[in-house]
Formats: sequence, C-alpha cells, structure tokens
Amino acid sequence: MPWRVATVEALPGFRLHVRFMDGTEGTVDLTALIQSPSAGVFSILVDPELFAQVHIEYGAVTWPGEIDLAPDAMYAEIKGGSCPVRL
Repeated sequence: MPWRVATVEALPGFRLHVRFMDGTEGTVDLTALIQSPSAGVFSILVDPELFAQVHIEYGAVTWPGEIDLAPDAMYAEIKGGSCPVRL
C-alpha cells in the first residue's frame, strides 16, 4: 500500500515530516488536532517530549500509549486530497 509510512521525524510546532513507501513525502501540521477541545487521547501529545517520541509501527505513525494516526489521511493531505488529518 503506497500510504504506508517509511520514515517519520518530529518537527517543532507539532509537525511531522513523513515519507511514504511510494516516495511521497511532506510535512503534516498536527497543532489543530492536538490542541482541539475534542482531541481526546491526542491531547497528551501537547507535551513536546512525548510528541518527539513518534515512531513507526506496521506502517503507521505511533506514540507511546498506543496512540496512532491513520497513514491514509496524512497521505491524502500531502498529496493534496480533501481528507484532512482528524480524529
């Protein structure tokens, strides 16, 4: 699947630089998601040290505590699709 994540890097300002298996890459800003009143489990990522612990499991962006993001939503956002990163 082309939207599986190959690499991820935490950037300042709650942003991630991701590269997918098909070579597509870009930056995703998660500020609105993390700071939203309805952020739910994502609200703990407001801690920069925890946010920086991002890694990949089975092609998905993941943090400690079993927090993960759907890679297809990030892929669509980077490719210019209409699917934003959301809960």
